[in-house]
Amino acid sequence: MSPSASRIQFPLISDRNQQISRAYRVLDEQAGVAFRATVIVDPDGVIVTKLINPAEVGRNIPEIIRLLQGIQFGRKTGLGVPANWVPGMPGIKRDISLAGKI
Repeated sequence: MSPSASRIQFPLISDRNQQISRAYRVLDEQAGVAFRATVIVDPDGVIVTKLINPAEVGRNIPEIIRLLQGIQFGRKTGLGVPANWVPGMPGIKRDISLAGKI
């Protein structure tokens, strides 16, 4: 095991039979491999978001962390998370009557 892999603090899994990638609908059936996908599942087991990157484009870990922070902020405050939001910024009131007015 590489030194960096030994520091991982969460379980890793293998999907040799493609059961997981099929269940999350991230399997490229033609190639027989999973897409570059990030699936975020909440504590209740509900998929909150699923991002699929093209094979030639790597994931953006800071953006995934920002997305997680935004999800947590929205759930904690009940506010919406606007585009380009970062922690420390205010959220927005979720009110359809305000659409296009701000």
